[in-house]
Amino acid sequence: MEKEVVENLWNGDTESQIQAAMKLGRLSRKHRHNLEVSAVMVPLVSMLHSENCQVIEAALCALLSLSFGSERNKIRIIKTGALPVLLSLLHCDSRTVIQLTLAAMLTLSSCKANKVAIASSGAVQVLAEFVNGNGSTSTQSQLDAIATLYNLTTCQETIPLIVSSGVMISLLELIQNSVKSSPLAEKAIGLLENIVSSSESALCEAAGTGGAIKILVETIEDGSLLSKEHAVCILLLLCQSCRKKYRGLILTEGVMPGLLQLSVDGTRRAKSMARELLLLLRDCSNYSSRRKQINHELIERIMEEIEGEKLTDTTLRLVEEMIAKLNA
Repeated sequence: MEKEVVENLWNGDTESQIQAAMKLGRLSRKHRHNLEVSAVMVPLVSMLHSENCQVIEAALCALLSLSFGSERNKIRIIKTGALPVLLSLLHCDSRTVIQLTLAAMLTLSSCKANKVAIASSGAVQVLAEFVNGNGSTSTQSQLDAIATLYNLTTCQETIPLIVSSGVMISLLELIQNSVKSSPLAEKAIGLLENIVSSSESALCEAAGTGGAIKILVETIEDGSLLSKEHAVCILLLLCQSCRKKYRGLILTEGVMPGLLQLSVDGTRRAKSMARELLLLLRDCSNYSSRRKQINHELIERIMEEIEGEKLTDTTLRLVEEMIAKLNA
């Protein structure tokens, strides 16, 4: 059967090619292992240039099947020249083709050897367009684009390209316009944290975006547990980068109630970062030497020493609850 599939991919008519690609997509791992993959890559990539959406969809499904669990095949797909045509398919009129193409980009970007090639191909700019989306962009397409960009950020060489794409503004706008506890907002702020954690210039650019700190504070208040963790990490990075510049800006957005609550009820990582940020927001100069000493007495003094911060009944209650839980 494998020989017949290869023959039809190379020499068959349109219908034969579609059927061959579909059979290829259904092959078991054992049969795929026996297949001479190099013999099918060229015709499959060639099928992506077709004007027939059924041909394109069949080829994309076959390529996805071949790439599943095989780093070697992911590399082969890129080396066969699939990237330019995949990028062009992201602008086509078929939603199905776009979704399959995004799935292919996500799969290919998971391979370490492909990351630089994908990032330098212009893919980052195209993917950034999907982040904010429009009326015709599905949530799944947005999630796949964000996940692909996240894969690329794990390679330090790609960070400058990602930063220069303007995607951080798109991420902040997406977070602002989404329900803060939604999976979409969670993935978006996770990607944002990954970018700013890897680049000082990215951190400065994110901070300089209008409303960014307010968006992060709102996420600490209303986001999912993971979203809150990502948000407090970014605020902590900002305050660590230039405490004098960002301390007042963060306090002005009313971060204290959400931050205190997070230091009690957040994930383990979020609790630690929230308490560290509380220390930085205090009016003290010896942060580095005392960062490990935070306890309930220190939390009480934090609230006393915050300059210009009016303590509401809610904030005082949160402090009392926090101290009680720390003593439990």
